[in-house]
Amino acid sequence: MPPPPPKQPPKWRQIADEIAAQIADGVYAPGDRIPSVQAQVSEGRGAIATVHRAYQALEAEGLVHTTQGSGTTVLGPEDTPPAVLTGASRLERLRRTGRALAPRESYVNSRSVLRSCVDPQIASLLGIELYDEIVVRSRTFVRDDKPTVLALNLIHMRALVPLPELLDAGPMAKFRHDLYTERTGKVITAGPEQSTARLASTNELNEFGIDVPPDVPVPVLVLRTVYSDDDGPLEVWEDILRPGMWHGSNA
Repeated sequence: MPPPPPKQPPKWRQIADEIAAQIADGVYAPGDRIPSVQAQVSEGRGAIATVHRAYQALEAEGLVHTTQGSGTTVLGPEDTPPAVLTGASRLERLRRTGRALAPRESYVNSRSVLRSCVDPQIASLLGIELYDEIVVRSRTFVRDDKPTVLALNLIHMRALVPLPELLDAGPMAKFRHDLYTERTGKVITAGPEQSTARLASTNELNEFGIDVPPDVPVPVLVLRTVYSDDDGPLEVWEDILRPGMWHGSNA
């Protein structure tokens, strides 16, 4: 029996990929405005929500920037994307473009350790008992020498069986979710991104290079996504944004 045909990506992804290809081919150069959402809808490309989702993906991937009243402009290689790239956006861009980092971005302080899970919420999300061991991978993203995002990957121990290299803090041959699927045949899917605000820990303030008295509360935004396979939750990905930086802005 022949294998089933490959599943088509959703319509918004098809629109985003087509525009991204036009940017790569020079049809739209840095500084050019791409057609408005309404223009795309009028040409029959899709519903307003579909086209808007495509433009959101392009902006999250650092290819364009939309300004209210001014339209959507193509970013050049030296432009800094205004939006804060989070885990889901990074994965989307990595799979489509092969670029793991935004322009003028790097990361430091890569770590990978085994730790007891002392957070009841994380334990519940991973479906484990409190104080069970998990793999904790972390790194701090830096743009223009300024730490912007502390990324934490809180991973179920069962992922170590097919991916023993999780304990190596260095980069893997491929993105770990893709390696996991290759080795197990199980596809990892993302749940909805959730956001919450809380006070930064001392460790987080140190990662961001922020020196304040211990009695001064410093709020941060935490974006969280749960990734699962057929057997249940596998990983909780948290992005802790630098104090003063909120999703979609560099304020």
